[in-house]
Formats: sequence, structure tokens, C-alpha cells
Amino acid sequence: MSAAASARQILTQLHEVMASRLHAQGKLDKVVEIVGENLDSEVCSIYLLREGMLELFATRGLNAGAVHVTRMAVGEGLTGTIADKIETLNLAEAKAHPDFLYRPETGEEKFHSFAGVPIVYRERAVGVLCVQHVDPRRYEEVEIEALQTTAMVLSELIANNGMVDEEDALGLSAAQSGPQTVTGLPLVKGLASGVAVFHQPRVTIDQVVAEDIEAERQRVYRAFDKMREGIDAMTSQAEFRVGGEHTDVLETYKMFAYDEGWSRRINEAIDSGLTAEAAIERVQQRTRMRMREIDDPLLADRMHDLEDLSNRLLRIVSGQLGTAATQGLRRDTILFARNLGPAELLEYDRRRLKGVVLEEGSLTAHVVIVARAMGIPVIGRAQGLRGLVRDGDDVLVDADAGTVIIRPAQQMLEAFDARFAKSRERAALYAELRDVEPFTRCGTRIQVMMNAGLRDDISNLNLVGADGIGLFRTEFQFLVSATLPQRERQFRLYRDVLDGAGDKPVIFRTVDIGGDKAVPYLREGESEHDENPAMGWRALRLALEREGLLKVQARALLEAAAGRTLHVMFPMISEPWEFDAAKAVFDAQLKYLKGRKKLLPEAIRYGAMLEVPALAEVLDLLIPKLSFLSVGSNDLTQFLFAADRANPKLAERYDWLSPAIMRFMRRIAMATEGAPIDLGICGEMGGRRLEALALMGLGYRRFSITPVSVGPIKELVRKVDLSQITQAMHGWLMQPPPNLRAALQGWAEQNGIEVD
Repeated sequence: MSAAASARQILTQLHEVMASRLHAQGKLDKVVEIVGENLDSEVCSIYLLREGMLELFATRGLNAGAVHVTRMAVGEGLTGTIADKIETLNLAEAKAHPDFLYRPETGEEKFHSFAGVPIVYRERAVGVLCVQHVDPRRYEEVEIEALQTTAMVLSELIANNGMVDEEDALGLSAAQSGPQTVTGLPLVKGLASGVAVFHQPRVTIDQVVAEDIEAERQRVYRAFDKMREGIDAMTSQAEFRVGGEHTDVLETYKMFAYDEGWSRRINEAIDSGLTAEAAIERVQQRTRMRMREIDDPLLADRMHDLEDLSNRLLRIVSGQLGTAATQGLRRDTILFARNLGPAELLEYDRRRLKGVVLEEGSLTAHVVIVARAMGIPVIGRAQGLRGLVRDGDDVLVDADAGTVIIRPAQQMLEAFDARFAKSRERAALYAELRDVEPFTRCGTRIQVMMNAGLRDDISNLNLVGADGIGLFRTEFQFLVSATLPQRERQFRLYRDVLDGAGDKPVIFRTVDIGGDKAVPYLREGESEHDENPAMGWRALRLALEREGLLKVQARALLEAAAGRTLHVMFPMISEPWEFDAAKAVFDAQLKYLKGRKKLLPEAIRYGAMLEVPALAEVLDLLIPKLSFLSVGSNDLTQFLFAADRANPKLAERYDWLSPAIMRFMRRIAMATEGAPIDLGICGEMGGRRLEALALMGLGYRRFSITPVSVGPIKELVRKVDLSQITQAMHGWLMQPPPNLRAALQGWAEQNGIEVD
């Protein structure tokens, strides 16, 4: 008998049972008989989740007295493992499995083979269907598929007959229905609360058994056509035709979309009597099983592509298209996603989006850069979210500690509200300083500027009382564009930013893309792949090689700053000649515009970012050419310590207040003493009060930080006597204490300075 015929026979019998007037227990008793007979298996059992435990509800072959007596926790034994991991097991010898647990009351000691599948309702396991056989053998694929089909029908039966607790029917055990805490990697710090919303809502399958097989087949055919048209359109776009690794990825993706084997398996599932949605889901379950058995990471990636395509096809066939952004946010929201792109994040209503939790994500991901600019807390690498969170659950995000609290208890809410209240009190205090110039106690003016990268960020300038924009990241426009932004588009952005800033200065950093900020429309050199992207073909290195890119940006900046002072900063400089080459591009464009009688900037101030430690060795050669120098603390730190800041294992290995970093920062400050240039700090280091205190003691007088940090740093500045902190830092760096951070913390407390 074929797989489809076998499954259809079981489905037909199950359909009759479901339509009968038998009570729920009687229906389950019938189901185990049907499955056992059709699979020629001595044992068939159904376990259902009740009060957080898996309880034996029906069996053929085990001791009848064990029904409603045998119970096990999720994760306990083979059955508990299936429910916990929502995966299929197929074992020739059950006792050889490390999770095997013998339950004497069942009388199962004589059975060797074991196969089980989860009964899934709304993406969560509410039970397990399993079979056992005396002879040691693995069940055939057709038998496993029959079990999966039966489990899908059972989920409908269970839900419709109220056979598990309401919370379990929703997919949550008693333990899971209460508060849960998930830990992850803090990507953008801050506190947030709201209701859970999934970026890509999973499709709910309400009907499993087909009424008209041919109608279901036609629905799938139409969905395949629509999906393939969309993928063809995507791969034919100009930015994807230039070749490179992304082209290979898309071609593989396209290959799966047209894979006849995949579509044939879905058709076979429909032949067995399933609806289009249920057929896609059953084939998807098979794919997930294969993914767990694959050790080759390349093959595993390809199977992930097929999983993604299955989700896409399921959304099309069900008519449940779009992301949560297209549906609109109605309440304060915590967004959950596997990953996000920067453009996808920008589609959300910034008034409602309060926080983001990602299953993946890294410190250097494009979406994190944009989220930081938007002031949205982000936690990444939070695993197992789908099994714990429902749409609409209350969620607290503590992105300072890297924790996500789901369905918080009342005392948790109160504690969180207290932190929020304290945060609001501080915000009110900082708001009072908005128009106050930050002078130290000894009368020195400190410049407190903010970082930006989006047109909308400019509204924060006056809101937080920053002295200007010390770092405008021009690459955001490149990261969210499908093609290279044309000069006119760049010109409009830069002009709008300058208009919005008014009399306050804006330092434009030339584009920093490439490496870990790859864009699809630029080929990344001959190798096509950077083993270490942070130290690879990026920023000024890329811009100088692709002179046309820098030329267009230079002209757009010069035209946008007509009649004003233009501040330009070049990133990732390693040697003075790179600065000279970049400035030469601007000089050539300036000459070009002069020749055409164009209105020019009143003045141009050129600066450099010191991120590469090598530049510190030749500062004496570069300083005479500069108007200002900004230290990029994030990249500089990882280069000094050879510690990738995107690696969570290394994230806490280095300390900004270690003597190594502090001595290096002092060395840079000493190299600029007496020179007519401004020295500043860009990055997270300058936005932390304790670190900012230390930097002032080393001679730094300009800080460019996130908008949310401007108020706290202005408040700090007014409490500092520079001579005192300079003397303290000098002593500590001459003879470092065992813990410089602790020493500085103690000094701050003694001097009445509150730090982080």
C-alpha cells in the first residue's frame, strides 16, 4: 500500500471516529486501536498534558490499569523528551536511548522498538502519540508520516473536546503559564515593557482533514505559483545580479522553490486527505526531523532555507500574509523575531515599539545599529522563545541585565515600575539641564554632543540639549537601501540634517560599510568573504578603492553644506596617506563645484577617527592636517584586546577601565596637547558615567554619545573638578591598583559623584 493510501485509510477511520457520538475518552480509545491495527504495532498510546504533566490517556497493548495513573514531567523519559523538544523519535531499541525511563506499571518491558510524535496545538506540544513493538526495528518513513498525520487530527480532537486544561490547550503547561525568565545578550541597553508581538506570526491551522482533495491541490498550486513569482522578482532585481555570495544563496533558495520533490511530497500529503495547510505543515515536520539529524552546517543551512520557504508557502495558501508591522501596533509592544533587518525595524510605529527580543542577533548587526539610534532596547540570542511566549503576553525587558520576563508576577511588575519611576525621575532631572551649558566645577566647558544616523534623530538634538551631532553615521542610508543611494538622495538627507541642526555643528562620518555591514549591491573584493569582517575590507578602505562611491558622497556633502561650515570625519584610518587620499577626493570635488560657480561651504573642517591602534604611532604626522580627532572606543577596544565584541564569550573579557585602555587613551590625549585640534570620544564608552569621569581626567573635552546619555553626562560634568580627577587618574596609571574600576568608583562616592 502506498504512503498516501495508508494515511488516507487511517484518516478516513479517524474522521468517522471524530464524527461519532462517542465521548472524548471513547474516541481516544478508538484512535489507538485504529493506529495500532494499521501500523501492525502491538502498542499504541496517547499521552496528554494535564496540570503540566504528561498523563497516559489511552493505550492499546500496555496495562489498562496504567491509564490515568502513569504520569511524567515534560522532558522526563522518551515521551517527555518528545514533548519537550517537539520532535519525533524513531528507535530500534528504546532502552539504548539515554532518556529512556522504565515505568513498571505499564508492562512495557517486553517491547523493544519505539516511535513517537508530538501532538502539537498552536505550535506547542499538548501530548504525545507513540507506538511500540516487540521486535527491535526502526519504523518506516510511511509509518512515521501516518503517526504525524494522526497527531495533527488528534490536536483538533483534543482542542474541540476540552481534553486538556485551558492553559495546556493554548500550549502552556502549568509551569509555563506562570512567569518565565529568558536570558540573552544585551545589544541595546534600556528598560521596556509591553505586550508580546511576533514579527512574523505563525499560521494557525484550524482544519486538518480535507473535504475536497482536488480543491486543496489547486490551492497549493496557486500558492506555489505566487511564491515562485515573488522569488523570481526578487532575484531579478538589479542589485542581486552583480554576482557574489548572496547571489549563490538566492539561487539555492530559488532552486528549493522549484524543487519537484518538495511539491510532490506536499501533494502526497494532500492525497492522504489533509488540507493544503496541514499538508505543508506535515512535510515541514519531516524537514525539521532531517535538520536535527544533519551534522554538516552547510546542509543544515540549506534545510533552514526550505523551512523558510515552507513558512512563506503556508502564509500564502492561508491568506495570512505580511508582518506585524503591516497590521499595525495597537499597544506598547515588545517585538519578538528570529532576526530583523534595519528596513523591517523602521516599518514599525516608533511610538508603540518599546523593545525588541531576537533569537539571533549580534552587537554589530545592522538592526542593532538602527535600534540604538532609535533608542529601542534590544536583547539578542534569546533561545526557545516560541515555546514560552504567546502573542499578547505581558513582557518586561531589562536590556541592561539581558533578561526578558514573560508574564511577570505582581511583585515583579511593582519592582520594575519602581525602576521605571526612578528612571523617569532622573529623566525629569536631566530635562531641567536641557538648556544648561555643561561647565565643570572648575569652570571648564565640556562639549556634550550626540550620535545620529537617521533624519528623525535630529529632533532629539534640542530635546536632550546636546551641543551638536558629534557623529552622523551616513551609512544608515546605504544599509536600508536596495541600491546604491544616488547623489540627489544623499544631498537631500545631508541638507535636511543641517537644516534641522540649525547653528549646532554636525560631524558627518563618511560611509562605513563593508565587512560586517555588508550591502548586497557591492561586491566585497575578490575573496567575496572576510574571515574577520571587523578588520576587513570596510569603511575608508572600501571607499578609497571604490572612488566613485566616495566621490558621490563628497559632492553631496559639499553641496548640502553650501553657505555653512562642513565637518567631515574619515573612519578606519590606519596611516596618514589614507587621510590624504580621502581629502584629495573632496578637494577634487570642491574644485569641480568652483569651476561651475556653485555655492560652496564657508569652511571645511576635516577630522579622523582613531580606531586602529597603528594610527597612534603616527599621530605626530597626522595632527597638523586635522581640525579634530575622535577616538572610536568600540572598535579601538576590540582591536587592542584582539577580542571580537560580537562574540558573547568575549563581551565581558575586557574592561574599558583597565590600565591598558586607560594608558592608551592618555597617550592619545598627550599627543594632541598644544595642537590646535579638538579631541573627542565617540561610542558607548563616553556615555557611561564612570568611564566619562575617567576620560575627563585624561584630558578629553568632547563627548559624542547616544541621545539618552546626554543628560546623565551633562549632570556628571557639573560635579567634577578636573584638577582632582586628573591627579587621581595620573596616580592610578603610574601604579595601577588591583581593580581600577573599583578604585574610581570609591573615589567618585567620596566626592559625592553618583555613577552608573
